[in-house]
Amino acid sequence: MREIQRLFAQMLEDGRHAFDAAANALLGGTNPEAIRDDLFATDRRINRTEQELRRKLVVHGAVHGASHFPHLLVLMSLAKDAERIGDYAKNLFDLAVARPWLGEADQLRELIALKDHISRALVRTKGLYELEDAPAARAFLAECHEIEDICDARIEVALAIEGRNAAGLALACRYFKRVV
Repeated sequence: MREIQRLFAQMLEDGRHAFDAAANALLGGTNPEAIRDDLFATDRRINRTEQELRRKLVVHGAVHGASHFPHLLVLMSLAKDAERIGDYAKNLFDLAVARPWLGEADQLRELIALKDHISRALVRTKGLYELEDAPAARAFLAECHEIEDICDARIEVALAIEGRNAAGLALACRYFKRVV
């Protein structure tokens, strides 16, 4: 189980790295081409790690029996969620390449603050997982729901903008929400 836990923690770390790289290309002016190879290599590493983790979960279940299945199924679900972070990072990268309008200066500052909040949350996720602190994890999940609500509110604002193509802003907020 230690190896399985290590692999999952690595997925979370790689997911945070991919998210930061792609979001910085979108919002921070980083040239998307400067991060392309690293981003896609990180996503492939996340995918390989997920496959290895799932294999180890199946072997662990076969060796230790049905009493471990609930825990293993939860870990499989979490691994799939962690794998998706790389996918959403690639979506953010695609937006960065397109260079869409992301709002006026205030909206852009809010989006950058939201990105920073999500990045810190990804770091905390890994720490909470490693500590196995259930009460702290429950409190953290409540914070994550608040971040999702912020993303939803920003999507609604983007969809109501008239006279500008706010699709990029809405998509960025949607991808941010999915990462959370």
